[in-house]
Amino acid sequence: MSAELPSLLAEADRASVAQDFVRAQALLRQAANARPDDASIFLKLAGVSRAAGEPRVALDAIHRALAISPLDFTALLMKASLLDRIGDPSAGEAWGHALAQKPDGDLPPQIAAVLAQGALRHAAWLDAREDHLKAAMTAVEARAEDEERGRIARFRSNVLRRTRHFHSEPTHFQFPGLSEREFHPRRLFPWLAELEAATDVIAAELEAVMAAERAELVPYIQYADHQPLRQWQPLNHNPDWTAIHLWQNGRRIEPNARHCPRTLALLERFHQPAIPGASPNAMFSLLAPGTAIPPHVGVSNARLICHLPLVVPEGCWFRVGAETRHWRRGEAFVFDDTIEHEAMNPSDQLRVVFIFDLWHPDLSEVEREAVTALITADGGAPAAGL
Repeated sequence: MSAELPSLLAEADRASVAQDFVRAQALLRQAANARPDDASIFLKLAGVSRAAGEPRVALDAIHRALAISPLDFTALLMKASLLDRIGDPSAGEAWGHALAQKPDGDLPPQIAAVLAQGALRHAAWLDAREDHLKAAMTAVEARAEDEERGRIARFRSNVLRRTRHFHSEPTHFQFPGLSEREFHPRRLFPWLAELEAATDVIAAELEAVMAAERAELVPYIQYADHQPLRQWQPLNHNPDWTAIHLWQNGRRIEPNARHCPRTLALLERFHQPAIPGASPNAMFSLLAPGTAIPPHVGVSNARLICHLPLVVPEGCWFRVGAETRHWRRGEAFVFDDTIEHEAMNPSDQLRVVFIFDLWHPDLSEVEREAVTALITADGGAPAAGL
């Protein structure tokens, strides 16, 4: 039978061109019996059946093809289109499956047009599903606190696949069992209000250190070009992202620090790690106009990072995992830099944020001591660390 297969398929093509769809279907079914593991035959059968005005027969053939090749883009696209044609309510979800398997690069114009319409159908289906879920959860959410409402909303968004869960993925030091939060809740850091109240003081000391003749302004990212750290390649030794360090890997940078006594005195009130060769760290981070910081992850999940925005032109944003925030002067937040994050200064002005590290609040005292002992023994922070 395998020797006859090419002639069967050729004859089926001729029948299809002649619009003899009944004969084409019969020939393709005969071919499918000979090669039941060939998804392409079922795709042909689906196409002929659709042309014959038999969408449900075509859908059966598509299901046979997908049983063989579940992620086939063409089959998923045809399935969604057929479900739409027969008014099946699952069409919206099916368009999502097809969109998820869209191949890279440009598509033929006809397919691109079909997929664009499918994207609209999928978006409408998602909106309707979200409205349904919100309605079912309204009474519960009304009783929730702000932080709880945020988590509930993210739960719903994850279920709808508008967002996804991001994991902590430190490049060097991963401590098990710590909570993974993109932005950590303010209630865990009651001193944030005190930090924010000092915004003008810290900004004034920033101006003083920037005006100083001996101040050290260095590229934020500095590592040997041969090191396997591709996430930083565009900004390695790049003056578009620079830093004025007050503390760097546990070393006080005196040419800068001497101009910022009140800032450093304030830092002493917070729970910064003290790890030889690694921490504390504190700096003014300067991002040039039109500069993007690419998606990346940090060194250790045993620490968190605090941002206090000082100079923030309109439109500057910061994404951690699935949540994007716009920096606002004097509004501090704490985040986990071992979760993928990125930033952008789309303006034509300089952006400056004060940054320092903290212990992860889940760590006990003895766990902090263990982290300190290990990182110290391992030689401190890697060259590309904060």
